[in-house]
Amino acid sequence: MAQLSFLVKLLFALIPYYCSQVAMMVVAIDTTTTSSIPTVSSIENGLTYDENGRLASYYLVFPSSNIPKNCPAVKTNRYGIQLVALEGEALDMVFPGYVNDENDDNDDSPCVAACLERGAERTVAGYAMPDKLYNASNSNNVPFEDWFVDNCAAVEVCLMNYVDEEYELENYWIPFTGEREPTLGQVLKYGEKNTKCFTSYLGHKFQVKNAREGSIVANYTVEFPMTLGFGQNPRHKETIQPGQFDSTIKSTLKAEWNKKSIPQRTFSSLGFAKGRLPNDVYAAMGAFYYNNRNYKQIEEWKGKGVFVNWWESDVFFIQIPWQMKDKWQHRLVDIVSAWVGLPVEQTVMYGLRQYETGARLLTHVDRLRTHVVSLIVNVAQGNLSEEWPVEVFDHYGRLHEVVMQPGDIVYYESAKNLHSRNRPLTGENAYYVNLFTHYRPVGEGDEWYKLPTSKGSEPVLEAEGECHVPPQVVSRETEHLGYGKVKCDDARLGRNISPSLFVAKSHEDLIQWWERTAPSGMMTRDGNNNNDMEESDNVQQEYVDDNVEYVDDGNDEL
Repeated sequence: MAQLSFLVKLLFALIPYYCSQVAMMVVAIDTTTTSSIPTVSSIENGLTYDENGRLASYYLVFPSSNIPKNCPAVKTNRYGIQLVALEGEALDMVFPGYVNDENDDNDDSPCVAACLERGAERTVAGYAMPDKLYNASNSNNVPFEDWFVDNCAAVEVCLMNYVDEEYELENYWIPFTGEREPTLGQVLKYGEKNTKCFTSYLGHKFQVKNAREGSIVANYTVEFPMTLGFGQNPRHKETIQPGQFDSTIKSTLKAEWNKKSIPQRTFSSLGFAKGRLPNDVYAAMGAFYYNNRNYKQIEEWKGKGVFVNWWESDVFFIQIPWQMKDKWQHRLVDIVSAWVGLPVEQTVMYGLRQYETGARLLTHVDRLRTHVVSLIVNVAQGNLSEEWPVEVFDHYGRLHEVVMQPGDIVYYESAKNLHSRNRPLTGENAYYVNLFTHYRPVGEGDEWYKLPTSKGSEPVLEAEGECHVPPQVVSRETEHLGYGKVKCDDARLGRNISPSLFVAKSHEDLIQWWERTAPSGMMTRDGNNNNDMEESDNVQQEYVDDNVEYVDDGNDEL
């Protein structure tokens, strides 16, 4: 009887899976004639983009020579995915080095295919992540159909409940045929920490109900990897008085100054560097954000400190599905290892976080044991009236302000180098979307910082000569005109010295920088207007972007 009971339970547990497989096959019952497949020679001009220059649908693409070969990709037809054959420049972009000869009867080139991401920006739409590329000659005997289902038709969906704190929401899969009852999949408890992610397929339909009375909360169709929140995480309810957090901010800055002095080991001469995402990673990240930009939720900041000015400017969050994180991380870990000069392992990835007009981030360092080196990734930005630079203090305390564009990355020694964005984000309806990912050296454990600095990674402390601010910077209000334009006699200082020429030598300097960069007219608790403050040789700013992380078990950490 116990065995029978176990088998019954197993059968019921597998029903949703098999239903989804059947439904997935229903989506694909149509067939395609090769004569209807268009051929394009340009990714940027041959595919269909929306009004924002984003790929309007998913594309399954392959060399035009695959058509006479009757490769399996040319016979595929799935919900939401268009088939296109490539030649010329388009072929070279997606399949570099592939020889495409439709007239060669002896052509033995393999069948290949790629899935291009809906929502990818036009300039990078032809760059596919490794899991989105199929090559019959090195696919480890994986049949094309299996690869296609797993990497093109299957997508992740993440759900959050902000409707009812007391009662769960229930997510039901709606069968395509209408002959079966909806199948209960996920039960959603309240809040971000109870996010549920699962794998579904393009075209699948779901219905969300409130367990309290069974009312329908939402209906949705899976169109791309999605993060959906039902209801809205409410803004803070307490009334915040001007200057209410001043003492907390000052004590926090003092603590961060003390923390940054614990590790003496360094991995680079300045503690940071600017770089660029690989095109395929940028295409994937940009597509995910673009597709989910209207599903953002207010980030939960209650009890997490003052690193982000959540009481003045709402900060939003779009959860990244778990498997998607793993795929991105697999591509990023190698470039971080190359910058550090030794193998690193990922400890956490956090994002996407969307800052909006008025956002500021307090100077800080990250966790000593797990956030040894990190990446800031700018995924998207818009409507800025001025650049919003990353503020990073080098090993001597010199302030650098690094301007980023979508797809740019900043490597930094996050447990040692203070970083922030004290200058407020400016512009009507401005937004700035970042991803944060953190690493530590492989096999060095929690006391990595007690090991000596490797030769070639010694810090630049005393610099030679002076740094020269460009002539267009004539006041504090025009400092933004000098980002990236300060020229130093010592080339080791790079291009990003702050036009303020600020150097931090104590926690009081951090406080001074926070006050100096406050929005125009802000009154500090001591009654001083920031516009009337005297100029100082020591005005500092820093960068806070990855202050909070999300761990898969639901615990938020600072």
